Amino acid sequence: MKKTIVFIHGMFQNPKSWEKWIAYFNEKGYNCIAPAWPLHEGVPADLRTFPPEGLGDLELQTITDHMERIVTAQPEKPILIGHSVGGLIVQLLVRKGLAEIGVPISSVAPNAMLAFDWGFMKNSALIANPFKGNEPFYTDLESFHDTFCNTMNMDETKIAFEETATHDSRNVLRDCMGEAGQINTELPHAPLLFIGGEEDEIIPYELNHRNAEAYTDEVSIVEFKAFPNRGHWICGQPGWEEVADYISGWLAEYAEYQYHTNSTEQ
Repeated sequence: MKKTIVFIHGMFQNPKSWEKWIAYFNEKGYNCIAPAWPLHEGVPADLRTFPPEGLGDLELQTITDHMERIVTAQPEKPILIGHSVGGLIVQLLVRKGLAEIGVPISSVAPNAMLAFDWGFMKNSALIANPFKGNEPFYTDLESFHDTFCNTMNMDETKIAFEETATHDSRNVLRDCMGEAGQINTELPHAPLLFIGGEEDEIIPYELNHRNAEAYTDEVSIVEFKAFPNRGHWICGQPGWEEVADYISGWLAEYAEYQYHTNSTEQ
């Protein structure tokens, strides 16, 4: 039976952002699915023009519960790969014992873990601004370039924005800092591979590293890999294949390790 990978997108995105990754890992022999968050189904350009009613009320727990139902419906525990808030959701589902492996990419960190980095603080404050209430955060080309695509030229950013960008709920990021984003990182867990971009303006790679180091169980596998010249758009910017190759190789090495471990035990 083919192993299943569930790709989980983050804020200001939807499954469209995973299309190249789905094709890549399908060719590697995996069964790949990329479900949309609630109120994120459809063509990104349409979602920008006509924001779904109730988008500003969307909460992290609603998204996590939705993803949990999809993950538990799989015939076997899947591999979970998530970007940004999707990376935090990966960690939350791994904590529940629902995944074989988790790969958080440029992940929002649990437990209100912060980075005292100007880009991180500025972007977090703009999105979570309590004075905006439940008004959605409306992304635009300029902000997308400054935050997601800061290592790319504007022509590349325009393509990424037109094809994948969505508006989103401020409450999702707010909730990441609250109870819905809490994880006990001291307990045993499935293997985790953390990926970070060294030029990320939204989730500094140092925060990714600290997130990985927070998992302290001695018998559980945790690794961290940083990629140079990568921003938050690490899964889509030119050179994304190098990131996918690294993850693919890591998954293959783990599968080989499991095979030899099971053979020895038998």
